[in-house]
Amino acid sequence: IQLKTSRIPAVDREAAMKDLEFGRVFTEHMVVIPYSVDRGWGNGVLKPYEPVTLDPAASVLHYGQAIFEGFKAFRQPDGGVACFRPDANARRFQTSAERMAMPPLPVELFIEAADVLIRHEQDWVPSGEDESLYVRPLLIATESALGVRPAHEYLFILFGSPSGNYFREGVKPVSVWVSHDYVRAAVGGTGAAKCAGNYAASLLAQAQGLENQCSQVVWLDAVKRENVEELGGMNLFFVFREGNRTVLVTPELTGTLLPGITRDSLLRLAPELGFEVKERPLSLDEWKTEARSGRMTEAFACGTAAVITPIGTLKDGADDVLVMGDGKTAGPVSQRLRNALLDIQRGRTADRHGWMHRVC
Repeated sequence: IQLKTSRIPAVDREAAMKDLEFGRVFTEHMVVIPYSVDRGWGNGVLKPYEPVTLDPAASVLHYGQAIFEGFKAFRQPDGGVACFRPDANARRFQTSAERMAMPPLPVELFIEAADVLIRHEQDWVPSGEDESLYVRPLLIATESALGVRPAHEYLFILFGSPSGNYFREGVKPVSVWVSHDYVRAAVGGTGAAKCAGNYAASLLAQAQGLENQCSQVVWLDAVKRENVEELGGMNLFFVFREGNRTVLVTPELTGTLLPGITRDSLLRLAPELGFEVKERPLSLDEWKTEARSGRMTEAFACGTAAVITPIGTLKDGADDVLVMGDGKTAGPVSQRLRNALLDIQRGRTADRHGWMHRVC
């Protein structure tokens, strides 16, 4: 990857990194790698962060061939920087590309692009407890053609965003709205791909949730509208108390859910903390019944951006309000899992799974 770089004054960078929100500040550079059917992947370039020029006939603007990923780089205790499971993101990026009839970027090139950017922008990696450098790779179809077919030209772009908490209120339980009018994904669709169209299709339901004072939307299955699938763009977990056992239940992957990397990590961490895990269908009715009985003690969502987000209140047009726990504080299980994951990411505990990728 070639380097074409510039620098802003350190004082300007420091000013930009104060009171960080999520995804509002961007680093100085980005990596771009072109692709064409004839030549394959071209030479990558690290260049100043700038707008991308597209022809009005670019396929991405008409037929939606666009995928993306998201992972984080964390400041380590010795001052260095490490990424959390970028290889898993690279493999999911390939899966998304294949589903959208796009060329899969080699895993090693994905990781090389991220390493080059992060090393060059390491001063942009914040050190606050709830801060990280969020890395956003994307792939878009750039060929100018109006025929409905896979494009012949693409552009891979990767850039960074020093970020704070995904939710401005921090790690506090959120209110969620059950969408009965819309679905996120159907069997045979693109639910397991991280493609832009999935998120565009979610925005109307998200607006309905905001109208009902909820920050996220609960998606139900597309066939029966009974089983809970995801929360916004995050995976869901439910905590059950069964005698002396604590059992975590998460909807099983059926092809309609995004296979979350945080989800996978929690499924592997939970048994180490003494929790059982089950992947199975869970209906909205079961959620309500078991939460009211007290057998379900917590519910939370997980994802790269928000890590773990506890659910405080469930709102449903038919049944209205169900409060989880006290509705105001994170439950002990979700808090313990969150701490365990963050301790690995920030280098405070041993990385027994080999999840951290040291960059610099």
